[in-house]
Amino acid sequence: MGRVTHFYRPSEGHRLPHDPFNAIVAPRPIGWIGTVDAEGRRNLAPYSFFNALNYSPPLVGFSSNSWKDTVANCREIGEFTWNLVTRTLAEAMNASSTTAEVDEFSAAELEAAESVEISAPRVAASPATFECRVTQIIDLRTSDGENSGSWFTVGEVVGVHLDESLLVDGIVDTVAAEPVLRGGGPTAYFGISSDQRFDMRRPG
Repeated sequence: MGRVTHFYRPSEGHRLPHDPFNAIVAPRPIGWIGTVDAEGRRNLAPYSFFNALNYSPPLVGFSSNSWKDTVANCREIGEFTWNLVTRTLAEAMNASSTTAEVDEFSAAELEAAESVEISAPRVAASPATFECRVTQIIDLRTSDGENSGSWFTVGEVVGVHLDESLLVDGIVDTVAAEPVLRGGGPTAYFGISSDQRFDMRRPG
């Protein structure tokens, strides 16, 4: 018996209780982005459409589905931090997703730390942070060339803060950081564990 598939055209709707797109591309790393505006007002927001893009120079990027304060600050100041979300910081990350006009660091009861290379603030409790300078802000478009209403921000990593407790023989122990990953649906998050690890070497 052949596999039964659910086919749909996104333009016509998915006919499911929740859009499956971001559940299929999952779990996803969370872009916990810290910025500051010209008046020194801090902003901190999580973005689930985030990932590493390039080795050299190291580039990361996140997508915002509207013109939010984070993107505006990136355009205005040209800098942002990415902060690793760990299990112990998950609730604070969720609190920082508020749409209210507040200082999210304060709203989430998070201490901010100064960066070394840029002015954007870091999450002091995060065991890994990238300091980034914006290289591109891309107005995402449809296949017809229409504006999507979303923007993709790319930044070059110019500074890295890494808790040395995560290093084992000079290699980052991914599990030890207890990173939080975004799943599908309105509430799903995931962790990772060492019993899920397997190793493969690329062919020569």
